Amino acid sequence: MNDTLSRDIENARGQNAWEEKATVFSDYKNRVIGGTLYLVATPIGNLSDMSARALKVLSEVDFIAAEDTRNTLKLLGFFGISRPVVSYYEYNKDKKGEYILNRLKAGESCALVTDAGTPAISDPGEDMVRLCAENDIPVTSIPGCCAAVCALSLSALPTSSFVFEGFLQGGKSDKKKRLEELSLEKRTVILYEAPHRLKDTLSDLLDCFSDRQIAICRELTKLNEQIIRTTLSEAVRIYETEEPRGEYVLVIKGRDERDSKDEFWREMSVSEHVEFYTKLGCEKMEAIKKAAKDRGVGKSSLYKELMGK
Repeated sequence: MNDTLSRDIENARGQNAWEEKATVFSDYKNRVIGGTLYLVATPIGNLSDMSARALKVLSEVDFIAAEDTRNTLKLLGFFGISRPVVSYYEYNKDKKGEYILNRLKAGESCALVTDAGTPAISDPGEDMVRLCAENDIPVTSIPGCCAAVCALSLSALPTSSFVFEGFLQGGKSDKKKRLEELSLEKRTVILYEAPHRLKDTLSDLLDCFSDRQIAICRELTKLNEQIIRTTLSEAVRIYETEEPRGEYVLVIKGRDERDSKDEFWREMSVSEHVEFYTKLGCEKMEAIKKAAKDRGVGKSSLYKELMGK
């Protein structure tokens, strides 16, 4: 045990007050140490979610690295905190990462914050953590809000096993391909999405996942928080007339486990499966759609397999 901590505990023993003993542990654990990177979670909408520990660290570090310095300065101003702030975001992370690393090596302490939520989750903070790990710089987390976990807990979908995808990357074809891969997941799937892309993403999800349950979580912790628990087909219908507003977290039910005795197509090839429906009088594309739904995959994925692509 550290000598300083031992001495502090010994001094507290004679006071016969648990509160004072607890303060000793609290102050020791929460003290800011030079040469350390602190990942500080910030509110995703409700400023009351800011933790006392986060405020203490932000007040005491040598400097703060922020995804958007303007947003962070407003946050600091609200809580009456005045510390030097430097920018660290996707397009300057290589240059600023080395700059931050050198200051940490020199013994300074740094708090890394994102615009909202937990740093290093779906933002360039992960690169800063990796850089510190490669250079033996201590990193610790000041836990708090995370939109993905918040949405999952509100979704009413299975929470014991899930996969977090964050924002879908790449062009439309890349996103469709990734969704087709995710459609095979039996775990609950969590996505982030911006309002201007929501309609297209819901349409692609319906195409690739078929008609599953989804929780659409909007403006979490804010005044206009909204949780829509519905199906993908109904979600597409809703946003045909409603304009998306705010930031979204999409929580989609994983592919269902099915008893093999109920899967009549289990021993069929894809072409045989589609042919089964055409013999029932379905048009070719409708047969492909039905076979895709049976298999729990997107119709475009099945079509490509059928065409040998």
